Amino acid sequence: MEIWQAIVLGAVQGFSEFLPISSSGHLILLQHWFGITEGVIFFSVMLHLGTLIPVVIVLWKEILSLFKKSFSKFWCLVLATIPAGIVGLIFSKAIDLDALFAEHIWLLGITFLLTAGEMFFSEIRTKKVSLDNTINVKSSLIMGSGQALGVLPGLSRSGTTITFGTIAKVNTKDNANFTFLMSIPIILAAVLMQILDGITGGGFGGIDFLPLAFGVITSVVTGYISIKFMLKIIKKANYKWFSLYLVLIAISTFITAFV
Repeated sequence: MEIWQAIVLGAVQGFSEFLPISSSGHLILLQHWFGITEGVIFFSVMLHLGTLIPVVIVLWKEILSLFKKSFSKFWCLVLATIPAGIVGLIFSKAIDLDALFAEHIWLLGITFLLTAGEMFFSEIRTKKVSLDNTINVKSSLIMGSGQALGVLPGLSRSGTTITFGTIAKVNTKDNANFTFLMSIPIILAAVLMQILDGITGGGFGGIDFLPLAFGVITSVVTGYISIKFMLKIIKKANYKWFSLYLVLIAISTFITAFV
């Protein structure tokens, strides 16, 4: 992997992790276009770790609030993490989703379109339904179920979680903050599993240090810009442009696969 490729992938990961357009789907598509086949899983996980840093920076007050008073918000976060944890473990033992979608790239086109539909639905529902619920046991489980579906490449984790938050009628501020808080344990678990796989497998995928470093640094910077921008977007519920973009990238994916 060249340094410039790592920077491009890091920028795409940083922006798309928090925008509802699927970072994993974009990374698989770009790696396909670039012809990168070695170390892609480890590189992707490390880029996700890079985007975890801006989450902590931007939401540090929300993170501290998890451990105050009755720990109610903390336990809601635990409950919200369980569905994705279970689904992730099942797929990690049964099938490599990234490899499957990389081999059958047309699958990404389908999941990109599903995400486009989700965001269009979210904008309509936000404008037609009163969203005044807070984060509780019920809403955290509903949003957690959405995050579990987001393990599919091309199906945006943040977009799906936001959509399920609107289904649970969670107010836009809590929906935004909790969506990004939910990314923390999932990313940490993915990184830990990849490190363990690297140790037991005797290596970490053949990615040179310099491209990896440039990629991760880029993902940190662009991730910070992305999350600040997305927090404002969620409060306005202006998602139609993401839907349009996802339709266009889905068309590009189908062209890549079949033409």
